[in-house]
Amino acid sequence: QVQLVESGGDLVQPGGSLRLSCAASGFSFSSYYMSWVRQAPGKGPEWVSLINIDGGSTRYADSVKGRFTISRDNAKNTLYLQMNSLKSEDTALYYCARGSRVVAGTPLLYDYWGQGTQVTVAS
Repeated sequence: QVQLVESGGDLVQPGGSLRLSCAASGFSFSSYYMSWVRQAPGKGPEWVSLINIDGGSTRYADSVKGRFTISRDNAKNTLYLQMNSLKSEDTALYYCARGSRVVAGTPLLYDYWGQGTQVTVAS
């Protein structure tokens, strides 16, 4: 039923850019907050960014603020993450995740996750 499929991950040099996409299906995409979450090897999941239902409000982790931009196209049921000025520290598996039980503008949990797309930043 619910499906989230990430794409766009690649090997990129430091300072380069990538755009990740997440294609959603099986639910009313425009009714949900969405996030990007990443996980580096041997590390726990790290929340990266959040976008509200219509895209009018966004939030970012301090580590990516000013470099990454989250957006969505509700007509295409697609979530995006534009990543610029990439650093080796950005190397991780990137997931899109559906927010649930939003309180005060923050989801209490993420009930569905994609399979992830690998981003590797190296010379």
